[in-house]
Amino acid sequence: MSHAHPTALGLDFGTTNSVAALARGGAADLVLLDAPDGPDAVFRSALCFWQDEVPGGVACEAGPWAIAEYLEYPEGSRFLQSFKSVAASSAFEQATVFDRRYRFEDLGRLFLDKLAARAGGAIAGVGRVVVGRPVEYAGHRPDAALARTRYDAMFAGLGAEIHYVYEPVGAAFSYAARIDDPATILVADFGGGTSDFSVVHIAAPGAARRCEPLGHAGVGIAGDRFDYRILDHLVLPLLGKGSSYRSFDKVLEIPRGYFTDFADWSRLALMRNRRTLAELDKLRRSALDPDAIGRMIAVIEEEQGFRLYDAVGRVKRDLSTAEHARFRFTGGGLSVEAEVTRAQFEAWIAPDVVRIEAAVDTALATAGVPPTAIDRVFLTGGTSLTPRIRRLFSERFGDEKIASGGELTSIAHGLALIGEQEDVAAWAA
Repeated sequence: MSHAHPTALGLDFGTTNSVAALARGGAADLVLLDAPDGPDAVFRSALCFWQDEVPGGVACEAGPWAIAEYLEYPEGSRFLQSFKSVAASSAFEQATVFDRRYRFEDLGRLFLDKLAARAGGAIAGVGRVVVGRPVEYAGHRPDAALARTRYDAMFAGLGAEIHYVYEPVGAAFSYAARIDDPATILVADFGGGTSDFSVVHIAAPGAARRCEPLGHAGVGIAGDRFDYRILDHLVLPLLGKGSSYRSFDKVLEIPRGYFTDFADWSRLALMRNRRTLAELDKLRRSALDPDAIGRMIAVIEEEQGFRLYDAVGRVKRDLSTAEHARFRFTGGGLSVEAEVTRAQFEAWIAPDVVRIEAAVDTALATAGVPPTAIDRVFLTGGTSLTPRIRRLFSERFGDEKIASGGELTSIAHGLALIGEQEDVAAWAA
């Protein structure tokens, strides 16, 4: 890494992972962050809380350190992940952890403070920060203005000039650094919470304006939704989904809201509160299959969320390289082992792929660019490694036009490069 003073920080605050990069003199380097297994540029977007003899009585860690703390003492922890997905939700007001209340911006500031500490001072004192934001936020009826207010409060602590840029535009800048010929590209960014698309014209090196965004679109569907599909088919029926309970002389379906929350990584840990557990215990006593609700309660009480997430992620990754995979999870009185085929998984996510493809159409229409005018499709984000996603683009644009690489780091790299542009506001979202 260069020793010249950095001029800008690019920060990809992601639903699943976060990455930082520093720009110096027209080049950008990823920031290596301290981790239990050695320095790494990728920092899990997660927090772990536990009660300790510290001021306030609650200690916290972030990233891979949060995972390590959780694995050491799961039942005494509160493990929060994918919390970015509630940034634009007016329904989310605060998370209660060990009787302490945290707003979104409180969680965000804690996370950033821990990330900065693990950077060993590398990101301190940078005057300009370019933060990625999705084209379309995750959640039901996302409120972009609310998300902006929360982001402003979250990033204010960096004490720098803050700019927000669409995440796929950051990826476009990163890709532009790899090519010399002019091209019109479609950037497809698939993360944990959102899938975002930008059509960008890249000029030849030396042009006054190297990248010209032409149009954007997004949809709040990505890796976490694919996780939900796996849970919905393999796990939730064993926890009571689709079964019934007695209410006086009626037999009613168990409310689906419990299962929606359970299968949402940003909400699962928050179900471990007195009110929700009391409701579930009451439901268990009147359920036609009380053992199923008992298993749900046990998974929540024993803080099995991360282990369940890990099992889902493992089978999803296995299906990216093989036609068959085995899903295994044991915890909280629940034991699941099932063979899953790639064809099954692709059938489960088919409705989501339809909406993703519609967002691609919207991006092209907004840009006024026909598919035949796209010279390259740059796929980025961890979910872009899903074979069904790659096939969507190879079928539409031709396999020879598909480019990839730096799936977890290209956005931060490009955001840092944008931070060195003379007029950063021209790229602002």
